[in-house]
Amino acid sequence: MTTKKLGKQTVAFASPPSIAGHANVVGKKEGEGPLRASFDLINQDDTFGESSWEKAESAMQKLALQNALDKAKQAASTLDFIFAGDLLNQCIASSFAIRGQGVPFFGLYGACSTMAESLTLASMMLDGGFGEWAAAMASSHFCSAERQYRTPLEYGGQRTPTAQWTVTGAGAVVLAREGDGPYITHATVGKIVDKGIKDANNMGAAMAPAAYDTLSTHFSDTGRKPSYYDLIVTGDLGTLGKGIVLDFFHKDGVDLQNLDDCGVLIYDAQGQDVHCGGSGCGCSAAVLTGFLLNGMREGRWKKILFCGTGALLSPTSTMQGESIPGICHAVAISTQKGG
Repeated sequence: MTTKKLGKQTVAFASPPSIAGHANVVGKKEGEGPLRASFDLINQDDTFGESSWEKAESAMQKLALQNALDKAKQAASTLDFIFAGDLLNQCIASSFAIRGQGVPFFGLYGACSTMAESLTLASMMLDGGFGEWAAAMASSHFCSAERQYRTPLEYGGQRTPTAQWTVTGAGAVVLAREGDGPYITHATVGKIVDKGIKDANNMGAAMAPAAYDTLSTHFSDTGRKPSYYDLIVTGDLGTLGKGIVLDFFHKDGVDLQNLDDCGVLIYDAQGQDVHCGGSGCGCSAAVLTGFLLNGMREGRWKKILFCGTGALLSPTSTMQGESIPGICHAVAISTQKGG
């Protein structure tokens, strides 16, 4: 008999995993933004000493994981599982970063929702008693994403007003079956929602309906009101997508005053020319493992609902005229084990 399922899509963990360590690595542009103080490592060279953008992205993941393990006072050999993903074909940034670690590995693809997806699956694994330690992480790189999804930087293509800037960054979380918190208490697994948006430069509009669907489901499944949380953070809808979600809830008579978005938080929209904000797997991963979790440890927030959003497109689907499916996974994080 199912004892941990709430409603349609939500899991309530019986033994909420503890966040034992968390760390991030970002590039130069991210380090010039408003969250600079929350990043563990800001590299002024976006190649990270490597010969390609793709290798640089793997280097970021390795650095983020090692820093998170150091904070948790654990070695990689302690980990029972690693869950990781990125935006590149066949998730090569993650698999190449993990090779040599000697740890069982799950490669994930949830686009920009990957950090929330990895946290959900790692938490399920530990709560189920299948291990004592697990790592969840994700990354993206502006240059590797531009090469794959749009055109190489050398082309100098112009960006539309609705476009978002792919974050060069990686974030890693080390989870323990026992610990002092913060704790992963609930997870609402999202469904694919597709409203027919076909513009690959307007991912905020493509993902917003999925965010609305998952948030509505989470509140229904748990019986919680939005005000239960000190902060609800999507990632990464950008300014346009965030506005759409607020409008959806406003029509329901709900005022989400505590809603923010990782893509909005990570850059200075006026000073850094990022149009609608940040995007990429590394966006929510870097904001979560820095600004958000640091804030919880400092007592700024006690309860956060972290909602990773993803646009599940590929270069092939875009060229074939397909619409862009969206998805959102919500993870409840609390400084108290009872949630």
